[in-house]
Amino acid sequence: MLTITIPDSELFNEATQEFLVVKGQTITLEHSLVSVSKWESKWKKPFLGREEKTEEEIIDYIRCMTITQNVNPIVYSGLTNENFKDIMAYIDDKMTATTFKDNQQRHSREIITAEIIYYWMVELGIPFECQKWHLNRLLTLVNVCSIKQAPAKKMSRKDAMAQQSQLNAARRAKFKSRG
Repeated sequence: MLTITIPDSELFNEATQEFLVVKGQTITLEHSLVSVSKWESKWKKPFLGREEKTEEEIIDYIRCMTITQNVNPIVYSGLTNENFKDIMAYIDDKMTATTFKDNQQRHSREIITAEIIYYWMVELGIPFECQKWHLNRLLTLVNVCSIKQAPAKKMSRKDAMAQQSQLNAARRAKFKSRG
């Protein structure tokens, strides 16, 4: 979770030609599968897609991430550059110590939506409580479960021959034979 403080701000209302003072607020955000699901249900496109998001879409995702109750919707207009920087750093944080070798990473062209991630959770037996975890941490868990449940890779012919040679050498040394 991330807690940010949006400062008081002054906005100009084009319709009434008046300035409006918006009281700031401290809000708590959670970048999770629940947030992504809310956002995708409104915008009808994948959040994790490669397509750039508009400022309106980004601010709406911040609204979807908000777990603080009774937030004045206009307060999001007062988000500062520092707020955005903190939010983006939080979203990009991997939130885990787990690392992967390059060959173990998923490299798929599949479009990933909230429903795909929920499918992975069901398929891998990940409990639904994890939908409130930081999204990067949940995706790491999905990746770990996929790797651990995958069948063992076959040994290459070269590796099998090298292993057999080592076993033969060990047996010759043990039994003091030449072949």
